Amino acid sequence: MSYTAPLKDMLFNIEHLARIDQIAQLPGFEDAGLETAQAVLEECARLNQDVIAPLNWEGDKNPSFHHDGNQVTTTAGFKDAYRQYTEGGWQGLQHPAEFGGQGLPKTIGAACGEVLNSANMSFALCPLLTDGAIEALLTAGSDELKAIYLDKLVSGQWTGTMNLTEPQAGSDLAAVRTRAEPQPDGTYKIFGTKIYITYGEHDMAENIVHLVLARVQGAPEGVKGISLFVVPKFRVNADGSLGERNDVHCVSIEHKMGIKASPTAVLQYGDHGGAVGQLVGQENRGLEYMFIMMNAARYAVGVQGVAIAERAYQKAVQYARDRVQSRPVDGSLPKAGPIIHHPDVRRMLMTMRAFTEGCRAMASVAAAAYDASHHHPDPKVRQDNQVFYEFLVPLVKGYSTEMSLEVTSLGVQVHGGMGFIEETGAAQYYRDAKILTIYEGTTAIQANDLVGRKTARDGGQSAKAIAAQIAKTESELMAQSSPDAKAIAKRLQSAREAFVDVVGFIAEQSKANPNAAFAGSVPYLMLAGNLMAGWQLGRAALVALSKEAQAQDADFMAAKLTTARFYADHILTKVPGIRDAIVEGAHSVTEMALEAF
Repeated sequence: MSYTAPLKDMLFNIEHLARIDQIAQLPGFEDAGLETAQAVLEECARLNQDVIAPLNWEGDKNPSFHHDGNQVTTTAGFKDAYRQYTEGGWQGLQHPAEFGGQGLPKTIGAACGEVLNSANMSFALCPLLTDGAIEALLTAGSDELKAIYLDKLVSGQWTGTMNLTEPQAGSDLAAVRTRAEPQPDGTYKIFGTKIYITYGEHDMAENIVHLVLARVQGAPEGVKGISLFVVPKFRVNADGSLGERNDVHCVSIEHKMGIKASPTAVLQYGDHGGAVGQLVGQENRGLEYMFIMMNAARYAVGVQGVAIAERAYQKAVQYARDRVQSRPVDGSLPKAGPIIHHPDVRRMLMTMRAFTEGCRAMASVAAAAYDASHHHPDPKVRQDNQVFYEFLVPLVKGYSTEMSLEVTSLGVQVHGGMGFIEETGAAQYYRDAKILTIYEGTTAIQANDLVGRKTARDGGQSAKAIAAQIAKTESELMAQSSPDAKAIAKRLQSAREAFVDVVGFIAEQSKANPNAAFAGSVPYLMLAGNLMAGWQLGRAALVALSKEAQAQDADFMAAKLTTARFYADHILTKVPGIRDAIVEGAHSVTEMALEAF
């Protein structure tokens, strides 16, 4: 069950689609060119392939466990692997140098995140949540909070969590009941129960820093009355050393379908007088600050989708090469041969590969937009990239994770009956992938964001601007002499035109007939994600056809062109049908009488 990081494909995206040469011209990123990206990724691959990936199967068989009241012990090997991860400076890869980080662009950091999650998704969730806590404190934390927590979080000496969900408050955060009582010394005492807290208790770090949504006494009802607090497992003394245990305890961990080695905790605050917390930013602005964490986490979860798809693809290819079953239908072998010779097995493998490479390319381009939106000296360029990045986030999260379910399911299918047997390992990827469409906002919540904030709010103008960029890529493809390029351009045009139709429908119906608009919200997300990934593979095909690229690596470029053509023929062609379902099929979604269900 070995894993090899797909560095060649990652570096292709970073160089040609994300344009690392342009990112390296941004202030603060001068040393972050292609050479740096390659060196960092090669080192990242070594740690993950040799140390972290071998623990993935072990974590599924022997997950973290809860014992002795409120203690959690992680899978054997995790603690030492985490030590090596933090000693290598990987937690601080993208974070500011002033707090001990390396300050590298997201374009490089996101690729490293994929490698980590392919190696071991359960393990990777701990650094992922810490990244979110760091982002929230960087944005909204006082100088005092930054001084206390950021160096330790960036180094990985302490880890972070995100505490939103409660038994009665899942996606509807207006229902949060955890309460915060102000104290004379400026702190708050926190009382309540939080569920689904990833790495809410563990033994890998000396302290755990919980970022907790709670309601201050007398606050307005609903989401406008929610505040954000930092509540450490161990209180921190004035000199930075750890003090007494805070009144936050793990009362249980969940028994899950997948990501079993990641302890998902139920945390109880205030059973013994109140957990001491400090306010982050201003009262009643907690949801705004928590969305900073959630947006960082949503992008990262999309990358997890790419990561688990890559792991499933590699395993399926290896099995298809090894498994001998039946003579090829074309008679190319005199007797039974490896199943990779069978056309339908190749169709499944190509589907897995095309989905994974398309979503990886989309995520890489989104990361580059993020870097430009934060570091470009021109305010207009920053704004344009911010709009583009924000449009892509629900697609990276929603489409890539739904894609990962299809890819990991195909991985099981390639294995046949052996895929249904746990010992082969194919089923673990399928089970692990399912959570990705649920946590950090379900696919429907991503779709609601795409419809409401990203499309209806500006009348579809941002979406149409992206469509205009896609049209330019079509023209460039049509100008090529390659039949593959022309075929990709044709498919891209049909998909883009369907996308523009849907954008117009959503913008028009969102107020006039919101049920009609939202009935097609998830299909719209899938349509848009499909198109964006296909667009990036169209751009990749242009690169692969260039003489310079072919001289550099002819075999890789030929495979990239074939993958782009397959995506256009077999995946992008679904877009016009989805358009029909959205624009012409809204009525049948909501027509059934409720009592008839």
